Amino acid sequence: SQLHYSVPEDRKPGSSVGDLAKDLGVDARSLAARNLRLVSEGGQRHFQVDLAAGVLLLDSRLDREALCGQSLTCSLHLQLVMEHPLQLHRVEVDVLDVNDNAPQFPKPEVVLEITEVANPGTRLPLEVAEDPDMGSNSISTYELSPSEHFALSINVRGDGVKMPEIVLKKALDREKVAVHHLTLTALDGGNPVKSGTAKVTIHVLDANDNPPVCDPPVSKVYLEENVPVGTLVTKLNVTDLDEGPNGDMEYSFKISNNAPGKFTKLFSLDPRTGEIRTKAPLDYEESSAYEIAVRARDKGSPAMEGHCHLRVELIDINDNSPEIVLTSVSSPVQEDAAPGTVIALIGVKDGDSGDNGQVRLQIAKELPFKLVSSFKEHFSLVTNGPLDREKAGGYNITVRAVDSGSPQRATQKTFYLQIADVNDNAPNFSIPFDSAHVQENSLPGTFVFSASASDPDEGSNAKLSYSILDNGMQDIPISTYFRIDQDNGTIYTARALDYEQDKVFQVPVEVKDAGSPALSSTAVVSVFVLDENDNAPTIVYPSVPKGSAFHQTIPALVEPGYLVTKIVAIDADSGHNAWLSYHLQETSEALPFQVERRSGEIRLAQALGGSEDPHRLVVEVRDNGTPSLSASVVIVISPEENGVQDFAKSFDLPKSSPTDTNLTFYLIVSLVSVSFLCCVVFAVVAARC
Repeated sequence: SQLHYSVPEDRKPGSSVGDLAKDLGVDARSLAARNLRLVSEGGQRHFQVDLAAGVLLLDSRLDREALCGQSLTCSLHLQLVMEHPLQLHRVEVDVLDVNDNAPQFPKPEVVLEITEVANPGTRLPLEVAEDPDMGSNSISTYELSPSEHFALSINVRGDGVKMPEIVLKKALDREKVAVHHLTLTALDGGNPVKSGTAKVTIHVLDANDNPPVCDPPVSKVYLEENVPVGTLVTKLNVTDLDEGPNGDMEYSFKISNNAPGKFTKLFSLDPRTGEIRTKAPLDYEESSAYEIAVRARDKGSPAMEGHCHLRVELIDINDNSPEIVLTSVSSPVQEDAAPGTVIALIGVKDGDSGDNGQVRLQIAKELPFKLVSSFKEHFSLVTNGPLDREKAGGYNITVRAVDSGSPQRATQKTFYLQIADVNDNAPNFSIPFDSAHVQENSLPGTFVFSASASDPDEGSNAKLSYSILDNGMQDIPISTYFRIDQDNGTIYTARALDYEQDKVFQVPVEVKDAGSPALSSTAVVSVFVLDENDNAPTIVYPSVPKGSAFHQTIPALVEPGYLVTKIVAIDADSGHNAWLSYHLQETSEALPFQVERRSGEIRLAQALGGSEDPHRLVVEVRDNGTPSLSASVVIVISPEENGVQDFAKSFDLPKSSPTDTNLTFYLIVSLVSVSFLCCVVFAVVAARC
């Protein structure tokens, strides 16, 4: 927004200029919290802000004439910058002129000469009085003391300056009055009126009675500001009706109060030809026009003068590049900043005028920002789309300013805008389902698997911690079987595992970042327990107490191959660890029996020959593990002459044990479960690939 105030130049320091808090529509008590700052565009500090009252105060006494010279308007431009949110307000303060300067002539006494043969109506130009005040407080009129021969005429120049001239109204007679003494008074339009005086002494001379005449007396020339030094501006056209020395003229600059001595540094005048040329570079931005007064003086006795007035108006050329001013930049900016968030306040300046001073600001179209015009020559850079630090951690923003001149002039300024991270990305496992294997009976602390996750955020938002979730799938919490390193995701066993009890574990792993709020994701690790030969075979038939023997009778007269009995054993392990083989322990004497290695059947190897002596056999059952484990049973076989011939009648073969049936069922279920889980894992991996 833009605020406008006015203050007289004679106002005392500490005076109130305007109620900022009221005009901005804010509570004065919030100005200090919002870090209100006052920035003067000219670099000089003339004002201050009373943060407690919210009032703009005058800091030093103002002098309009020192600040703005002869300018018709005098304005001081300020910028108010407030934060939370970031805002820029422009303040324009008009300095009002006060009639604090009296008119003053360049010289307290003016000496003029006029020939006695001068005709009535002859004009004698006078020096213009100076009054630094402007408007109605500047020079209003001139007055001349009463005179029989002279009167005062006031002409208005093209730039509005009033030029006093003494006009001869009655013929002169040097023999009667050789010198005339007058008083010229300059009055301003102030209230009260102020004045200044100068003494005018007019010497009446003889002879040369025709002054040089400039045609036209007032002329105007247009000149481009970039013309080279030495360029001809004009050649004055001055004539003198006299002859000889009275008609020879010499030209010189006449210094006026409007620009005392300034144009003489930029223009040169040939005293013989009257040619005016440039002698220094011209700058439209320094001054757009110059008023040049030339005196043409003949060589008569007494010499006579003519006066020419030339106004040189400069044509602006696009010779100034725009200037970019970064008033404020908010960096870093949160990546979740809403569209329209103010990022920077940018001002532009161009010393040229008209189209040459019209400036456009541009930024690259592919950037997620746009420029919004706040007010004249001030812009706001705001977000124009979503920001994503994971795609771009910052932007080099180049602001380009182009004017409308021909040819165009441009300048650019680049600044870096950092994007601050927001926890908008959850950690992600590379594989959501994975598997691992661990040997049963491994010591607690054995490495099982290393879960790995990544988070594209940064800082605390990307600091990850791992944990194991208890999902209730096992009767005992999963954390009693496994533990995880919360920093690197490495899974270890927390206790020894038993294949025969649990063959596979579903271990849900959660990874969580340290953002606020924290984000997380989970993965499932299938841990397969590898079997170890830690169970010896168990003989289920014949079932005898430990340390006892199984007694079996057979007929004494049976043929070789006769099935005596069958040993049945099981092993709680699986795979090759559960493959069983049956053996007879060697004795000192040969036994007429043999055992089938795989089936455990004990058969008669040779005829007993009618002997009824009992035979003691030790049958050993071994598994196929490493190292191999075994169990044994003692069987006493007694031949009897009246023994039953049919084996089936002498004893019944053992029926399938419920334990065997359950074990077989468990093995089948485990095999199917493992196969199904492997298929699911392979399918997920293939889909992600």
